[in-house]
Amino acid sequence: MSTRSHLYVPANDLERLKKSVERGADALIIDLEDGVSVSDKDLARENLANWLELSSSQGQIWVRVNHEKQQIDSDLASAVHPKVTGIVFPKTANAQELTVLDEKLAVQEKKLKLSHELKVCALIESATGVFNAREIAQGPRVTRLQIGESDLRADIGTSGSGGEITVQYARSIAVFASASAGINPPVAAVSTDFTDLVDFRSSTERFREWGYIGRACIHPAQVSIVNDVFTPTDDELERAQNILDRLSQAGGGVAVDAQGKMIDEAIARIARRILSVGD
Repeated sequence: MSTRSHLYVPANDLERLKKSVERGADALIIDLEDGVSVSDKDLARENLANWLELSSSQGQIWVRVNHEKQQIDSDLASAVHPKVTGIVFPKTANAQELTVLDEKLAVQEKKLKLSHELKVCALIESATGVFNAREIAQGPRVTRLQIGESDLRADIGTSGSGGEITVQYARSIAVFASASAGINPPVAAVSTDFTDLVDFRSSTERFREWGYIGRACIHPAQVSIVNDVFTPTDDELERAQNILDRLSQAGGGVAVDAQGKMIDEAIARIARRILSVGD
């Protein structure tokens, strides 16, 4: 099964950290950045280090670090750990920043003699980052992109429902850049309105149609919705397998699906993706 739900958890709240493994998310994003006040940064790092030693999480653990030079070294000293899957790097503007991050991670990994190399999720939150999305997607360690829509809206000055048209450009760019770089499809942005779960489901379904295979959450109530939307139904899995079977029986080239429509290798690629998500 692919990583569908990514739950943000502020590291300065130890109780929320402890409960996070029970929320059903495929991945946790332990936050040292915007979800933590400046006065609580040291506490958050201490909580993270202590929690990692005791955590029984079976899912992926990511850590969102601070972008600023005066913060990131201290963040990485706590975040680089055998149980951590990767780093969420905020405000990514270009690939050069990722090269610097790669070097910093390598130093910490060597110091701890880690058996695996940490991955990077590049969080794009500015117009500059959007225009550089293709090179960012090809940056060292990057396995997926995420758009920080609130910061992006602030950067480009959009507001209201009309701003959706402008932001949609960034959402689409993330999909194309990811596909071009051969990395995982991007993680859909959070919704700050965690009370309207009906709208949250609708917007999550749209993200799936746009080429996303997971979404970030800020509240546990959103997790089950994301898992449900990004899990192929039995009918979808059966239909995808049927497409592959029919093409195989036809010896390649083209064939006809159960509905009498023509299918070819392009349709087969979509079917394989559906099946891979369901594995």
